[in-house]
Amino acid sequence: MKRYIGIRIIYMIITLFIISTVTFFLMKALPGTPFDEEKLAQLPVEQKQMIYASYGLDKPVFTQYVNYIKNVAQGDLGTSFFYTGQKVTDIISGRLFPSALIGLQAVLLGLAVGLILGIVAAYRHNTGWDYATMIIAVLGVSIPNFVLAALLQYYVGLKWGLLPVAFWESYPSSILPSIALCVGVIALIARFVRTEMLEVLDQDYVTTAKAKGLGTMRIMFQHVIRNSLISVITILGPIVVNLLTGSLVIENIFGIPGIGSLFVDSIKMNDYSTIMGITLFYSAFYVLVMLVVDLLYGLVDPRIRLASGKG
Repeated sequence: MKRYIGIRIIYMIITLFIISTVTFFLMKALPGTPFDEEKLAQLPVEQKQMIYASYGLDKPVFTQYVNYIKNVAQGDLGTSFFYTGQKVTDIISGRLFPSALIGLQAVLLGLAVGLILGIVAAYRHNTGWDYATMIIAVLGVSIPNFVLAALLQYYVGLKWGLLPVAFWESYPSSILPSIALCVGVIALIARFVRTEMLEVLDQDYVTTAKAKGLGTMRIMFQHVIRNSLISVITILGPIVVNLLTGSLVIENIFGIPGIGSLFVDSIKMNDYSTIMGITLFYSAFYVLVMLVVDLLYGLVDPRIRLASGKG
């Protein structure tokens, strides 16, 4: 197991190196600059050179790349072009809590409700419960979260006045964004759990357990549900990354000062350092979550843990 984790960490480092390299040169290939060209044209040549030198832009591109990789290896993502004088790491850390809060709430709520609906649908297969659950799942997948966000703002926020419509003022401000994000998660997990449980119910070991006289609930929890969770873990990794690092659309609709809205603003302002920093942060978080997902496989199914240990 230790060897397996060590190999995965090496792969993670190589992956992040490739992503940082590609992102750097893509930023350099984009048209325009992070500066206001009209104002910059009015400055003397000496001041222009000082500005470019302060950001290391007076050096050749390859030299800039080498310096960038060195700084990233030391945990320094550079200085923002738009937020003058602020480190990218400080900007990201300051925006992390709102995104993490609404994302964590959406993950927990979506996972809990999705599992319940999927289990009920499979257990009551071809009944009213099954059909109702699948209708909810189809609606959850079909309705875009930005449409649902607008409906929640109008009815829950404006018409009924139960929760804040937008902006980040207190904890209640996080509830509507979390609901808007979790509906799609609920639908996705419910469908996966239902499909996987129906397949597991047809397996020979479930038939054997029934023949041995084991109770229905014991079979469901000890065999069916546990073996069905593997598919849920597979899709849970990307879902967690997407929600915990912020939804670009939802954060802008609700005026949440999170990483998603910061990413959009950075693109608008051509803030190269912040764009590259957020991209690298997303990537690092993704590969870390996928490592955790692989380890969770071993907890759900010991055979996977043994197989990875032998490798």
